[in-house]
Amino acid sequence: MNLKDMLDTIKKHSHYHNMGMILCHNGIVRNTSRDGRKVSGLKIKVDHEKLKQVIEEHKKRPGIIEILVEIAENKNLSVGDDIMLLLVGGDIRDHVVPVLTDMLNAIKTTVTEKTEFYV
Repeated sequence: MNLKDMLDTIKKHSHYHNMGMILCHNGIVRNTSRDGRKVSGLKIKVDHEKLKQVIEEHKKRPGIIEILVEIAENKNLSVGDDIMLLLVGGDIRDHVVPVLTDMLNAIKTTVTEKTEFYV
């Protein structure tokens, strides 16, 4: 995963000139689970068909020009490792910010399955 490469890709989009914002999310492995247990790492499983559907659905929203997602799947990730990069490019903040939030929620609830490893 490389944020710079993804930014370069989105900037090559044929409608880049219509973008006023590219919002990025970089999810990383933290050292505790949501319930406070110490985590040594995790592994992510991805439903690629569902991911494709979620991206296409959100690209139809007003002002959204491009959405790129990369997920470190089927790897034993350690604390501090990148889990996911998500970029949303669109015209204005009022359109882009909600789509990034909705994409994150959809990916976490319907696209990925996380297995945490505890200390």
